[in-house]
Amino acid sequence: QLKLTESGGDSVQAGESLRISCIVTDYDDHRDYGMAWFRQAPGKEREAIATIDPDGNTSYIDAVKGRFTISRDNAKNTLFLQMNMLKPEDSGMYYCVAETEAPWETVATMIGTYYGQGTQVTVIA
Repeated sequence: QLKLTESGGDSVQAGESLRISCIVTDYDDHRDYGMAWFRQAPGKEREAIATIDPDGNTSYIDAVKGRFTISRDNAKNTLFLQMNMLKPEDSGMYYCVAETEAPWETVATMIGTYYGQGTQVTVIA
């Protein structure tokens, strides 16, 4: 079982940057797990926006490609999302998500097994 704890959400102005983090607590020593950030905007469904597998391979949706960077520090069991050039449409609740079984999914197919509680990002125009 994994416990995911997000932090770093904030209210920022459009065009600014923000980095959110997720600490992974692994109670079963899974060793390898795929990770993702999901986003849920008001009135919309939750969607995967970025994924990273145990080898560091990443995928992004087109709306954030070139602006957001997902990364992980395996030694510290931490997942990051660096968000640059933020837009009001990036506002929403951001969730850290993990899966513990291969094959490792991309944004097109990621569903995830474990979810954090979320951290709120608000981008003001």
